[in-house]
Amino acid sequence: MLGSHMKLTLNIDDTLTERLREEAARRGTTVSALVEAGVRRTLDDDPAPASLPDRLPPLPTRNGGVPRVDVADREALYAVMEDEGIPYTE
Repeated sequence: MLGSHMKLTLNIDDTLTERLREEAARRGTTVSALVEAGVRRTLDDDPAPASLPDRLPPLPTRNGGVPRVDVADREALYAVMEDEGIPYTE
């Protein structure tokens, strides 16, 4: 059964139009048939983008415990860094 067709005017970039014409000629078809095939493929094959969930899951948290050193105390900070094997320069 043949489907009905509707005439439609589209504004398409000149470069793309030229590529469409060349591709249609190479395939031995019309620009209209090529555009229709592309639209069908887009509508049939590409599912709608997934919508965002109502609420994003919370970010992971970690229990850092109590601070091990007062970072304002440079000597204490260097001592902890040394215990952890973290190099530092003065």
